[in-house]
Amino acid sequence: MAGECLGHMLQTTALVNEAYLRLVDCGQVKWQDRAHFFAVSAQLMRRILIDFARSRGYLKRGGAVPHIPLEEAPSVCSEPDVNLVALDDALSALAAVDERKSKVVELKFFGGLSVEETAEVLRVSSDTVIRNWKLAKIWLLRELSRETPHEG
Repeated sequence: MAGECLGHMLQTTALVNEAYLRLVDCGQVKWQDRAHFFAVSAQLMRRILIDFARSRGYLKRGGAVPHIPLEEAPSVCSEPDVNLVALDDALSALAAVDERKSKVVELKFFGGLSVEETAEVLRVSSDTVIRNWKLAKIWLLRELSRETPHEG
């Protein structure tokens, strides 16, 4: 949520609340450990954010995002807006090629986990997480750059 524009409709508290409600509904889940909880939570947050993005029509022509002149953009958003739907599609494609790299991105980007926490969840070393994170970012950047800005 840190990279989203100010005034984004789905705030961090709402995201965590929605994830909590879905976790509570998963009464049959037998939690193995803290790492298992983090993995499921990150996956839920990813689904919630993607569902929200799809429902807001972010995929086509910017959804209901108001027009902001280019010179005002730096003061409104601290980072470039991420098209979550395109990211989700690219992440799914990455999972088909390398499941662990996809999980690293899901845990770090959607779950907000640190390198150490991600390593604990995936039961790998921190160095492996760092390496996977770097390679996954490059792969995703390449995939997302293939997107044409004026689809339709």
